[in-house]
Amino acid sequence: MPYLAINTSQKLSDSQKEKIKAELGRLISIIPTKAESGTLIDFSDGRTMYKAGAKIDGAFIDLRLFRKSEFDDKKKFTEEVFSMLTRELGLKSEHMSLNITEMENWGGGGTLKA
Repeated sequence: MPYLAINTSQKLSDSQKEKIKAELGRLISIIPTKAESGTLIDFSDGRTMYKAGAKIDGAFIDLRLFRKSEFDDKKKFTEEVFSMLTRELGLKSEHMSLNITEMENWGGGGTLKA
């Protein structure tokens, strides 16, 4: 189950969240074996963000994956997410960061997977 946390300085409307959620659900399938049906998306909006000491209009995206995925798939996903957030929110790519953590163990459905 991929977990996607979207932290942004912008306060998002429900319709913006729905649109971004739908796009992320579509984009996660760039990574083989990942699908919207198993993806948990967490929005944290209206955050105060600074980069290099200056207040910015930006975003930090945290993607957590069960097991390792290919670099090229993760790169394409990252680029597509940046492009989508630029299009939908007007964010500059230099004011966005995305972190990918891959885990060998994942708890879900009442148990731990290995």
